[in-house]
Amino acid sequence: MKTDWKIWLSRICSGLITLAIVASAIMKIAHAPTMVEAMTKLGFSEGALAPLAIVELACLAIYHIPRTAILGAVLLTGYFGGAILAHVLGGESIAPVVLIGLMVWGGIYFRNPGLQSLLPLRKA
Repeated sequence: MKTDWKIWLSRICSGLITLAIVASAIMKIAHAPTMVEAMTKLGFSEGALAPLAIVELACLAIYHIPRTAILGAVLLTGYFGGAILAHVLGGESIAPVVLIGLMVWGGIYFRNPGLQSLLPLRKA
């Protein structure tokens, strides 16, 4: 049974993820100088920014459709796994990317009873 705190925690996690990904995609599409500098420092070409933004937004859309939310979380996990690798290779901190990845799963874990029974945080 869903409780109010679980629903709100899910909404907060999903909302923060949405804000982070949409902001990142907008900066990539707009070729914001700070984003271009950061991405080229990590080894990406400037031409890769728009396709990466499209992938981010597509994964986010799949994540927000209730019937495909788990698939969206898996896709976002893969995307952020690549981001972690890029940060490691670039000598950057991976903590923010790992936190975002955890929030992706928190966003659906607390609203999906099937996922809670598959991955219980504690034994009943």
